[in-house]
Amino acid sequence: MNSMIKKAVIPAAGLGTRFLPATKNTPKELLPIIDKPIILYVVEEAIKAGIEDIIFISGRGKHNIEDFFDISVELELHLKQKNQLDLLERIENVRNLANIISVRQKKALGLGHAVLCAKPVVGKEPFAVLLGDEISIAKDEQSNTALESLVEGYNKTEQSITSIMKVEKSEVSKYGIVALEKTEDESLFKITDVVEKPSLQNAPSQYALPGRYIFKPSVFQFLENLKPGKNNEIQLTDAMTLEAKKNGLLGATFDAKRFDAGDKLGYLMANIELGLQRPELHEGLKKFLIETVNKIN
Repeated sequence: MNSMIKKAVIPAAGLGTRFLPATKNTPKELLPIIDKPIILYVVEEAIKAGIEDIIFISGRGKHNIEDFFDISVELELHLKQKNQLDLLERIENVRNLANIISVRQKKALGLGHAVLCAKPVVGKEPFAVLLGDEISIAKDEQSNTALESLVEGYNKTEQSITSIMKVEKSEVSKYGIVALEKTEDESLFKITDVVEKPSLQNAPSQYALPGRYIFKPSVFQFLENLKPGKNNEIQLTDAMTLEAKKNGLLGATFDAKRFDAGDKLGYLMANIELGLQRPELHEGLKKFLIETVNKIN
């Protein structure tokens, strides 16, 4: 894909407490969806959108993520000796996907702070941000992922832009929520305000942030000068509000399939739906699901 965006930041410093004890020694981002870790789906989405440099913002105990995208000498030698060349090719493809850069977030001071940690690497370029536990997959070969839709929007406007999606009223308090206005382009909205996890009564709309963004480097200036907000953290949503008011921020809906793999139910749904897409798993999994549902009913 022809893209003006060549760098992507993937915050992956969280403790993954919702998946304890599984995440005690294994980063949440490496939990498998079928036979691929969550983070690999995210990186593949970035590559598909034209990204060349992947910047992981990691914390203590997250070195396994870097190792996953590095060479594995013993494993690769074993596969070669066993003539398991198809598996060897898959392993080699993973480490050759992109330039992998890791930056340590020394203190967990919020998503905004995690993004700010990438400033020395990003420099003065526009860049993408993809949350490491959100999966976006195109519905078919002719469709876009959420990030591809953002890249198209940025290429047209050269303004900071974020994915948005309409959520149920019961879900509003779980997300950053935007106030928005229509534009002449039916595919884009003008965002005027962003509120971090508001109550339904205080929410400016039902349009939420699903974890895909493209920012101009001006967002770093706002992040640097922010005081801690909700939960005493540097909130990315506060910087987005300033970007919206001073430089402009757009919102774009998307048609891709999206899974919140950082949530237990979302994680299970991702495994089931993506499992059904695998030809070798489809019939067996479908039969199991039908039999299970019939037993419940």
